[in-house]
Amino acid sequence: MQKIFIVEDDTSIVDSLKKVLSSEFSVVSTLNFRAVVQEITEVHADLVLMDITLPYFNGFYWTTELRKISKVPIIFISSANDEMNQVMALSMGADDFVAKPFNLMVLRAKVQALLRRSYNFSASELTFEEYQLVDNQLIGNAGKVELTSTETKILQILFEYGTTVVPKDLLLTKLWENNDFIDANTLHVNMTRLRKKVGIINFDKIHTVRGVGYVLG
Repeated sequence: MQKIFIVEDDTSIVDSLKKVLSSEFSVVSTLNFRAVVQEITEVHADLVLMDITLPYFNGFYWTTELRKISKVPIIFISSANDEMNQVMALSMGADDFVAKPFNLMVLRAKVQALLRRSYNFSASELTFEEYQLVDNQLIGNAGKVELTSTETKILQILFEYGTTVVPKDLLLTKLWENNDFIDANTLHVNMTRLRKKVGIINFDKIHTVRGVGYVLG
């Protein structure tokens, strides 16, 4: 069974999450809020549910630390649901953001979709001009960058469509399987983070077609 790791200090929320997820996944939660990354690493978590407000260090801190060593998928679950917190969470490397109070069935669907996207697809080597997308890496003449599963999937779709515009709705559906589960702002933040990351190797090929979607060129 795939393992879900919950970083949440509200025991009632932890119990609710375990109840709805345990029929399909192995679910564990943080025991030591001073050693969150160590615990996630030791149990070999397949996905992390991360709160923002935590004892000692907040979820932003732990996400930053985790991203230094791991590409494990991360979904933020937080009552701090203003847009700035969402942008910060996604910019630091989270894959999705769910505001409390949340529908447990919707959260489970998001978990299922993110796990499938992260572990059930293998992007064969794709190229665009001098750039290659291989095994969660974008490689170019100026070097290479490591990508998260979400970033890899976005680039995979764009590379497959090449210079054909990919509509936003299509991207949302391919990424999250049902665009009812995600808002366009989450896609926008992921795209902004991706552009910044691949800009390090001079990949400035992702263009916005206002009101339509994205295209390489």
